[in-house]
Amino acid sequence: MAVDYAVIVAYLAGMLAMGWWGMRRAKSKSEFLVAGRRLGPWMYSGTMAAIVLGGASTIGGVGLGYQYGLSGAWMVLTIGLGLLALSVFFSARIARLKVYTVSEMLDLRYGGRAAVISGVVMWAYTLMLAVTSTIAYATIFDVLFDVDRTVAIVLGGTVVVAYSTLGGMWSITVTDMVQFVVKTIGVLLLLLPIAVVKAGGFGAMKAKLPTEYFDPLGIGGETIFTYVLIYTFGMLIGQDIWQRVFTARSDRTARWGGTVAGTYCLVYAVAGAVIGTAAKVMYPRLPSADAAFATIVKDELPVGVRGLVLAAALAAVMSTSSGALIACATVANHDIWSRLRGAVVAGGGGEARDEVKGNRAFILIVGVAVIAIAIALNDVVQALTVAYNLLVAGLLVPILGGLLWRRGTAPGALAAVAVGGVAVTGLMAGYGILANEPVSYGLLASLAVYVVVSLATKPTDPAVLTAWRERLAGREAEDPATPDPVTV
Repeated sequence: MAVDYAVIVAYLAGMLAMGWWGMRRAKSKSEFLVAGRRLGPWMYSGTMAAIVLGGASTIGGVGLGYQYGLSGAWMVLTIGLGLLALSVFFSARIARLKVYTVSEMLDLRYGGRAAVISGVVMWAYTLMLAVTSTIAYATIFDVLFDVDRTVAIVLGGTVVVAYSTLGGMWSITVTDMVQFVVKTIGVLLLLLPIAVVKAGGFGAMKAKLPTEYFDPLGIGGETIFTYVLIYTFGMLIGQDIWQRVFTARSDRTARWGGTVAGTYCLVYAVAGAVIGTAAKVMYPRLPSADAAFATIVKDELPVGVRGLVLAAALAAVMSTSSGALIACATVANHDIWSRLRGAVVAGGGGEARDEVKGNRAFILIVGVAVIAIAIALNDVVQALTVAYNLLVAGLLVPILGGLLWRRGTAPGALAAVAVGGVAVTGLMAGYGILANEPVSYGLLASLAVYVVVSLATKPTDPAVLTAWRERLAGREAEDPATPDPVTV
């Protein structure tokens, strides 16, 4: 394992070096939080694909393939479909708003009053996303170094918190680009063909497994529908995703770069399911489906290649973890703490150098909290389900309503957030956290309340709507002192 250790240690050292480089570049709030809104199409595509394809998409995607066969691809497929929908239909308008958070967009659209309550919901979602991503380090480092779970979480989490705190979005962007390359080589170009060959090829896989393993709908229509509700819609409104859209240098970059990333996700989904299916042939009686990835890597790959593929899994976890971490810290600072102190004017904010220090402090504080919660928490699936249910049921309707329906009002949006959040929480208590009903019924309740309250209240001030349309059209002034775009 010495060669594999060397590969992993070199990779982790490279991540820290990228953090130091980003610290020297991030000199303003815009640079620190959204990479100066200067990313070109290739860098934007790579980093967007990196953040949405995390440990759940890699380790979990292979596990679903092990359990259900090719239909196990549906979870990651719905993530890719959500990213495609966001990129084609909404990303250009989102990028033109020149904001920093989803809640700030709601304030612009509805004329204030939405940021704090929507920020609390978004903060809870991004916090749980960061926690569950951090927990995934335990699986990878256990395979690598056979270390205690707590040590593994602290080791992986410390590296991510360090480079995220140092350079903000610039560090995360550059590290995500490296992680995208490592994932592509490790999972698609190495693990996928090796797994299929070791399993005897597709012919042998079909001969040894039940036919339902090759049924594209074998996982069940109800499960696929739930994935669409949670992951496809979640991609449309998550702060971690929007914050990447804010980094695009132009409408075209946001639209086409995101489309490329979404298409890549579809390929990655199928690859994970095929790897899991191959693992089922080789190891038919694993104690857990989620152990399929680590088992096939540990037992079937040659020295050196094994280290690179494990680095790919580590890259997948790190990209999602760092993206969720900066999103959580941005929401906590910008939408909750600063607004409670009355220090932020909706629609912008200064570019003072001390704002970088403030945001850096919030990332550090949130990062330490995330590591502590990850150590204490055991049930990853339930925590992530709660986060996505609250996000979709509470925020999907007011966000999409604000983008698509002129008649939506601030009272309607606030009612939708409150009723959707309370409804989904109560339904999870009644049906169970992992049940399909809570998010469906919670979303319907949010929609009904949004429409009824909006129609029953005074329309949004025309001046607010005019300013909103100006921002959507991109006629608002650019961030001050923005350097030339990065064209990578």
